[in-house]
Amino acid sequence: MDALLVGYKPPFISSNAYLSRLKREFGVKKAGFSGTLDPFASGVLIVAFGSYTKLFRFLKKNPKLYRATLWLGAESETLDIESKVKISDVAPFDTEKIHKTLRSFEKEILYTPPAYSAKKIEGIRAYKLARSGKKVQPKTVRSHIYSLKLLNYSHPFLSFEALVEEGTYIRSLGELIAGSLGTVGILSSLERVAEGKFVYEKMRFLDPIEYLNTEENILKCSVSKLADGKILKPKDLEKQQNGIYHIVTEKFFSIIQIEDERVFYLLNKIPRREP
Repeated sequence: MDALLVGYKPPFISSNAYLSRLKREFGVKKAGFSGTLDPFASGVLIVAFGSYTKLFRFLKKNPKLYRATLWLGAESETLDIESKVKISDVAPFDTEKIHKTLRSFEKEILYTPPAYSAKKIEGIRAYKLARSGKKVQPKTVRSHIYSLKLLNYSHPFLSFEALVEEGTYIRSLGELIAGSLGTVGILSSLERVAEGKFVYEKMRFLDPIEYLNTEENILKCSVSKLADGKILKPKDLEKQQNGIYHIVTEKFFSIIQIEDERVFYLLNKIPRREP
């Protein structure tokens, strides 16, 4: 089965465990997802079956929208409630100060990802190193925070909505917000609401063409040339400028790249599936 869908991962199970559940439900063997969610987190998970697992890098997945609750005065190794939590009393904050603090992060920020994260260090996931007792020091990264909105403040819990660049660690963002307020904090809840165009409405198959982050191009030659994987030249296409394009036929679609007057196949003959 070739299919693309948006799942909604419940809290307190891993993304892999949720994918296994979907594989059993739909009776498929080959499946994958994009963008691991922490076990305690819930929300949107882009899932693909069959040959559609090759599409992830070509999908409109940016920016990402999250809703989170920051527990002020709380500390843990994982920056969330998945590990032992130490709690300290913290005096309430003025709401205007919170608004001002959140606005101050609406920019490109520089920070260190959590030690307990899926980021790879010399080919090994950071959380695996941390759980084995090894010292973990992920490299500093940059992320663009497009907007931060206060949803609710009921001390010591501060709920916010964040529209961020793909790859942003919301646990680290929560830690930075707490630090800017002069205290510590961890996430007590985290929900991914959207990944680019992907939002959860109901469990349904999507038309992948609508979600591609590539420009459509039109063949000027015979479709059989594309179907047979023969060498294409820019003159065989309507758009001949350098770039990555998708070409749609009645039964399949392909993704190609034009570079320096040469045409390369990135993916070819991916079966079409309309919802």
